[in-house]
Amino acid sequence: MFNIALFGAGRIGLVHAVSIASHKETCLYSVVDPYQVNAEILAQKYQAKIQTTEEAMSDPDVHGVLIASATDTHADLIELAARNNKMIFCEKPVHLDLERVQQCLAVVKEFQVPLFVGFNRRYDPQFRRLKNLFHAGKIGKAESLIITSRDPAPPPAEYIRVSGGMFRDMTIHDFDMARFIIGEEPCAIYAQGSNLVDAAIGAAGDIDTAFIIMKFPSGAMVSIVNSRRSGYGYDQRLELHGEKGLLTAGNIKENSVELWGDNGCLSAKPEHFFLQRYREAYIAEWSHFVDVMAGRATPETTGSDGEQALYLADKALESLLSGKEIKL
Repeated sequence: MFNIALFGAGRIGLVHAVSIASHKETCLYSVVDPYQVNAEILAQKYQAKIQTTEEAMSDPDVHGVLIASATDTHADLIELAARNNKMIFCEKPVHLDLERVQQCLAVVKEFQVPLFVGFNRRYDPQFRRLKNLFHAGKIGKAESLIITSRDPAPPPAEYIRVSGGMFRDMTIHDFDMARFIIGEEPCAIYAQGSNLVDAAIGAAGDIDTAFIIMKFPSGAMVSIVNSRRSGYGYDQRLELHGEKGLLTAGNIKENSVELWGDNGCLSAKPEHFFLQRYREAYIAEWSHFVDVMAGRATPETTGSDGEQALYLADKALESLLSGKEIKL
């Protein structure tokens, strides 16, 4: 049984707490959060300890850490965990500054501890099946990939100011998916964006609607479509076109019942948001990390993947500001 210290008792921490407690090989050993009320609620629910950062990191009974705290704490906590020989699961991103990410990964390399970065969409059963079918040769060589990602509603402007911007906060998942599906590193990127959804987002210096085009060495093209607003639920789709056919992964709906009549078809909306849409993905990524801790696997999604996704976000922003394609 692996004892896990959970850093962060907020919304995403609650999701991970369920995965930890539900897995037969892991135990939610302790909770670390500066907001004592949140920590106490979660600790009481799972009969876990409440620890400080220092206590959790130095506790020999803590085998692994799951970092789901505020973004600006991730790199520091990863380094502390590495120095204390803890196995590390960290929510994306490692940090919002590329140089700081590189410093952090150097520490992880020095202490030779496993680091898994939680790009959970890789573990969605639909997306993973699409990738596996593609790599099994079902549609031949990839020619174009369209990634559609639209949130149901924009976050508050206060969040935007600390998020690192749309590309580092939201599109970073899509940059990772593009690399994951195509299986190559892009060689050029071009981005355009607008502020159409919420004027407060524009006032905070960000965009809420974006199109990004990436080109890969094989000639394959990837188009990413992002919006902070969707009037019909959480819109998450992939379309991969190849020389011999097409693979698509559509939205997961609130239910699969359809009502057909004289006026056409009425069906349910897509799942409301990421907690519902990617429920299975969170479970699957934790199962993979347990395999890593048990020595049955090595991390499929590493610090290098986190670094590369942030690099693409930075280059997309450079393209947006310059109006030019950026060679990578």
